[in-house]
Amino acid sequence: MNIPARRSALRIAASLLLCGFAAVVAAQTKPKVTNLGGTSPGNILFVGNSFFYFNNSMHRYLTGIARAADAGNKGLYRSVSVTISGSGLDWHDVEAYLKPGLLGRYSFTEENKVVFNPPGRGFDLVIMSDCSQCPIHPQLKSVFHEYVKKHSQTIVKSGAKPVLMMTWAYADAPEMTAQLAEQYTLAGNACDVLVAPAGLAFAKAIAKNPAINLYFTDKRHPSMAGSYLAAATIYATLSGKSPVGVSYTGELDAKTAAFLQEVATETVKEYFGK
Repeated sequence: MNIPARRSALRIAASLLLCGFAAVVAAQTKPKVTNLGGTSPGNILFVGNSFFYFNNSMHRYLTGIARAADAGNKGLYRSVSVTISGSGLDWHDVEAYLKPGLLGRYSFTEENKVVFNPPGRGFDLVIMSDCSQCPIHPQLKSVFHEYVKKHSQTIVKSGAKPVLMMTWAYADAPEMTAQLAEQYTLAGNACDVLVAPAGLAFAKAIAKNPAINLYFTDKRHPSMAGSYLAAATIYATLSGKSPVGVSYTGELDAKTAAFLQEVATETVKEYFGK
């Protein structure tokens, strides 16, 4: 085979591979819950592991996107993160986190002033995420479903709403995408919990532009672009609004941020069938 023919064959093979990859990540159970049901996110508690706390915390990106989208409203999306390295949901005592007058009792403004929340003020949302393999691990899958149910009941009892963030595949194991998407969606459906499809957004971004690196060097944790994409996906899921055009770009260049905003928007629309 001559060089032009070989190149053409490689292009066709690559195209088929991407089509097959896209088909795999789209083959999943449809989510039952597609919005927050009128809840306006204010105080948010993140419960998870290093996937949340990398890059100085994903809630930082979510807050930046939300406030930029709403004319710099600093009252939006006040967040607290409770993260344990390597943890599954079964490591967390969510009931203790939600006791009145403890977590989130006060916060600091950009001017370094302490602001005390009203007595008894709790969280509006609790966003949870399990360890990277737990939802699909043969020994831990049942534990994942057990604790999504347990923690969701605890969160609802406290007056807040639970949300799940679907995690992403390892960079060298793309088959994890569909597996994780399925288990997070099943868990969300079983407990009437909204799921933010960050894992599917990673797969879509990679398929559309593999030159943008979403991973830290370990091929597991998010790069700054990965954290930004996950946060944009969470924002689109929670608000029902597109982050496209938002001025906040984190540490990313404007072109990269714009691309990730578009991917987040497309992923959320496709996942919820909107």
